Amino acid sequence: MFKVIQRSVGPASLSLLTFKVYAVPKKDSPPKNSVKVDELSLYSVPKGQSKYVEESRSPLEESISQLRHYCEPYTSWCQETYSQTKPKMQSLVQWGLDSYDYLQNAPPGFFPRLGVIGFAGLIGLFLARGSKIKKLVYPPGFMGLAASLYYPQQAIVFAQVSGER
Repeated sequence: MFKVIQRSVGPASLSLLTFKVYAVPKKDSPPKNSVKVDELSLYSVPKGQSKYVEESRSPLEESISQLRHYCEPYTSWCQETYSQTKPKMQSLVQWGLDSYDYLQNAPPGFFPRLGVIGFAGLIGLFLARGSKIKKLVYPPGFMGLAASLYYPQQAIVFAQVSGER
């Protein structure tokens, strides 16, 4: 008994170990009849045939089913719209990441040029007071003029492509 108590006080990590225990019957005890697995009540097989009976649907299940049938066209429309919109959003996110990388590693003189072009747009907006058509024409025109002063080669290519169209 002392050895059993001593082993139970051992560390908890020993409980993860597996080992075999061999038991030898005492020589003076009479032989016992072994019990078969079929004779145990835990493993008894029920007599007769079992039959599956489907239960009727509860009012909650019926209302959920009606709700799902009602919402199905809307969910399919949402899934279709999502599948069409996802590639466009991914390309937009990629464009944003590329723009961020470009602005982090901008060429020298880029930010002063950007400031002058933006200021030209504000001047165009200031000069276009009163008329809606002037507000649509002056700011992009002034910005394009300022950009063509800083980037003449790109302005020539842009004018040629626009002239062909």
